[in-house]
Amino acid sequence: MLAAAALALTGCAGGAGAAATAAAGSPAEPPVPTTHVPTPDPIEWEECGQDLDCATVEVPLEYTDPAGEQIPLAVTRHRATGPEQRIGSLFINPGGPGVPATEMVRSIDPDSATSPFSPDVVARFDVVGMDPRGVGESGAVRCLTDEQRAEQAAEDRDPNIPGGKRFGKLLADAKTFTEGCLDHQSPQFLASLSTDNVARDLDQVRAALGEEQITFYGASYGTVVGPMYATLFPERVRQMVIDAPVDTSLWLNDPLRLLDEVAVSNEETLDAWFETCRAEGVDVCPFGDGDPEAAFDALITELEAEPLQVPPTEGLTPGGTLDGAMTLESVRAAAGNRNLWPLLTAGLAAAQQGNGTPLHYLVSMVTVAPFGGPFATLQEPHTGVRCADWPALDKLSEHHAAAKRITARDDRLGSRAAYSALNCALWPVENEDRFTGELTGAGAPPILVVGGRLDNVSPYHWAQTMTERLEDAVLLTREGVAHTSYRTSGPCIDDAVDAALIDGVLPADGTVCDVAPATTRPPSASAGAGE
Repeated sequence: MLAAAALALTGCAGGAGAAATAAAGSPAEPPVPTTHVPTPDPIEWEECGQDLDCATVEVPLEYTDPAGEQIPLAVTRHRATGPEQRIGSLFINPGGPGVPATEMVRSIDPDSATSPFSPDVVARFDVVGMDPRGVGESGAVRCLTDEQRAEQAAEDRDPNIPGGKRFGKLLADAKTFTEGCLDHQSPQFLASLSTDNVARDLDQVRAALGEEQITFYGASYGTVVGPMYATLFPERVRQMVIDAPVDTSLWLNDPLRLLDEVAVSNEETLDAWFETCRAEGVDVCPFGDGDPEAAFDALITELEAEPLQVPPTEGLTPGGTLDGAMTLESVRAAAGNRNLWPLLTAGLAAAQQGNGTPLHYLVSMVTVAPFGGPFATLQEPHTGVRCADWPALDKLSEHHAAAKRITARDDRLGSRAAYSALNCALWPVENEDRFTGELTGAGAPPILVVGGRLDNVSPYHWAQTMTERLEDAVLLTREGVAHTSYRTSGPCIDDAVDAALIDGVLPADGTVCDVAPATTRPPSASAGAGE
């Protein structure tokens, strides 16, 4: 799923009702614009696939100047398959930031078990995806040329160095990146990419649809968008579900701590794989012969010293080199998804035997985005939204201190997390009216918060914090390892989310859903060999 690639996160005026309390220690919340924003023209849909309609909606670049420059946003709708039962529009945001919502809508297949929404939900709602400004078909942020992306992808990284490269090189990369952002976008557009503007954009689309209220499902960074909308426009929320929540206070006010907590979660899911591998025994998990940690550390050292050459395989991988750093990236993503644990076991065993194809395939699968060219990733729109939302991070000493904390833990996956916000240190524009208040959703209906006990991107305590911070919320807990829970974790979660979206019926606070036990058993010997 594209949301896994990002592994991350992140109203108008008139009747917004946004009297949020400023976060402790943070700047006072800027006022929500009070300038009247005209109601947009009704959406003019064009059919663009089976049960699909596509359109463009014009919204103000700046809501403090609604009559000024307008920007186009891409919107895609999957029409309700049971129009006689239709409730309204379900707005979705799959996360990132940077994952296009329109792509998620296009992936809906009511007859498929892997469809992102259940047949009941698709029957009752028009599912609406708006690519946020700067994302996907809504002017995706671009900061590097294809050649620069290719050069960066081919660069050697050292897992023993914080950030994978010497700091001088990391700083030079950040300078190239941020200067490139200004080469491709106006400063005004880059400064406008914040989540509060995304929420106001959603409300413009709602108005253009002629809906009085919306139902909303958000995952990962979408759990910042949802509470922002519920805080700015509580009376326009019919029902809301947020899945794999972000700590919105950390997101808006302390991003270096937020990224540090994500790094800890990455490590916890890898530790869970190690623990399961040992517990299942060598007959099920042969990697490491009962000591997977030692075998893993030895393999990373070996691959860093002598990388494996991976030949191209049609339909699988374009080929390349598998070294220790790339293996760690593959493992980081696969360890966070219990459904990929068998492939992780097979890939590690294959790499021990000199075959890097399975792990190379895993890292390609979770890091390459299907838009914007062969070397495109989600990094550019992802960074643009983060830097617009976050406070100034221009003190390099703060980045050094954060990297030192990560390095001191001596985690296997920590190198990747160090200096991961350095682009924002050199970000070339300032969002002068960024939203810094608490997102409480005061006045909105009760919100269902779905948190996973082990989540490599959204630690479980964030779900607990989100439930406490929202004025009226219920926590539903999923056992096991995964990032997001709906449509991946069984009927207990799915039925609860469907009931909340369709009927507004929430489970008892504190309900826990078990999932089938994860296994590290390789899918087959041939899969392990990459044949």
